[in-house]
Amino acid sequence: MQHMIDLERYPLNQPESARYAALVKQCQADLVADGMFNLEGYLRPQVAQKLADAMKPAMATQSFTHQRRHNIYFKKSVPGLAADHPALTEVDTINHTLCADQIGDNGVIKIYEWPPLIAFLAEVMGKDNLYSMPDPLARVNVMAYHAGEALNWHFDRSEFTTTLLLQAPEAGGDFEYRTDLRTHDDPNYDGVVNLLNGNDPMKQKLRLSAGTLNVFRGITTPHRVTPIEGARDRMIAVFSYYETPDVMFSDEERIGFFGRAS
Repeated sequence: MQHMIDLERYPLNQPESARYAALVKQCQADLVADGMFNLEGYLRPQVAQKLADAMKPAMATQSFTHQRRHNIYFKKSVPGLAADHPALTEVDTINHTLCADQIGDNGVIKIYEWPPLIAFLAEVMGKDNLYSMPDPLARVNVMAYHAGEALNWHFDRSEFTTTLLLQAPEAGGDFEYRTDLRTHDDPNYDGVVNLLNGNDPMKQKLRLSAGTLNVFRGITTPHRVTPIEGARDRMIAVFSYYETPDVMFSDEERIGFFGRAS
């Protein structure tokens, strides 16, 4: 892995070292403060571009164009909210997705499956164990955003999301988020409305560089990617891990996200 990952800076292969312990502690502090942590330069920049370039032919010919109008919850309705409640205001999202079975032997799969990364994420997140998915479509996705395309405001269904930016756009494509807008006990619908209306002073913006590993609590921290500008796509890998083994998407979920069940 050392030819792909900067293990001098991020010694995930040395879990007994003081530097590893310090990294875990820093990431945990960042999670508390910001709802996320970033390992900038986790993937060596030249490697990130090589992995992105290798997937571009498949992205151009095999990817699923995921275009939908949705609310921040990705749900048709929310119990207790009227259909016209402003927290259910709809927004537009469009991107292009490659599934794990379309990625082949690209190094992105090796990075996803690397046991030291999974163990590190479990320790930072305070989990006894984390497991990669056996799902042949959902375990790893690579998404591309062309000029004018964006991922709009939403909460994630899973507790945390792990992404690896492979190629940054020329401009735009900023990661915007609002840390802990809601809790498990308080949906904070008024706060959601303020965010959607552009009236939340605690909204933050982050411009990620290629090779950055980003981990965030998307279930409580809504987020979006602003529209891409310029000729270079934004390309990002999304890794799915769970606390229980053998998690699979349903056929309905696969069709909704990937346009096919198998």
